Amino acid sequence: MKKIEHIGIAVANLDEANKTYTSLMGAPPYKTEEVTSEGVITSFFACGESKIELLQATTKESAIAKFIEKRGEGIHHIAYGVTDINGELKRLKNEGFKILNETPKKGADNKWVAFLHPKSANGVLIELCQDRKIPLK
Repeated sequence: MKKIEHIGIAVANLDEANKTYTSLMGAPPYKTEEVTSEGVITSFFACGESKIELLQATTKESAIAKFIEKRGEGIHHIAYGVTDINGELKRLKNEGFKILNETPKKGADNKWVAFLHPKSANGVLIELCQDRKIPLK
C-alpha cells in the first residue's frame, strides 16, 4: 500500500455537497464523472497527495443509495493506492480478508479498483486503487 488514495463520502445531493466542499477545500472539484457500472456520479477534490471523492447514487439499487438509506450521508470507504492490485488482493486474501471482487474493475478517476468487505476490516469498506496506466499483472 502506497498511500491513502482517497476517502469516499456518500452524499444525497452532489450539487449541494460540491458547494459545501468547494467552500471547505477552497477550490472546486477537479473532476466529475459518472460510473454507470456502479450507479454513481462522483466529484473529486484534491487534498494534498490524497483526494476526497463525493458519491451520489444514480439508481436506487446502487450501493451508495442503499448506504444512505441505511446509514445516512457520510464516510463510505477509504481507498488505498497500490502498484499491483492483483498482488495485493492475493496477499490480503491470504491474510484472511474477505474480498468482494476478486477481479479488479474500472473505477472512477482512471483507476482499477477492488473492494474488501467491511466485516473483515473493523467495519470499514476498503477500496484498492491502481492507475489504469499501469497494466494489470
